Amino acid sequence: MAMVRPGASKFHATRTVVDGITFDSKREAKRYSELKLMERAGVISDLQRQVKFELQPAFYLDGKTYRAINYIADFVYYKVKTGEEVVEDCKGFRTDVYKLKAKMFAYQYGVSILET
Repeated sequence: MAMVRPGASKFHATRTVVDGITFDSKREAKRYSELKLMERAGVISDLQRQVKFELQPAFYLDGKTYRAINYIADFVYYKVKTGEEVVEDCKGFRTDVYKLKAKMFAYQYGVSILET
């Protein structure tokens, strides 16, 4: 798996390409490679990337439309032994917005986000 670093983000994360997929950081790309190995070994199944979860629907109030609030998980997969769904986010820096969305996610879906 060749890795290429085409750019950097505002949090000093370096965009990285693995298997033709561009990741926001080296950390996320490395974790993807680890999860792919785990999937091939039968430890996890149904690995998905960039899965959107609605935290609050859009609504209209007093003549103004408010957009929906969504959280996009880096990875979602199932543990083969237990069948447990895992929602995972690769975090180098926990922003205030992320902390709020993680709390809303836990309330809405009844599970915590696994931070790696």
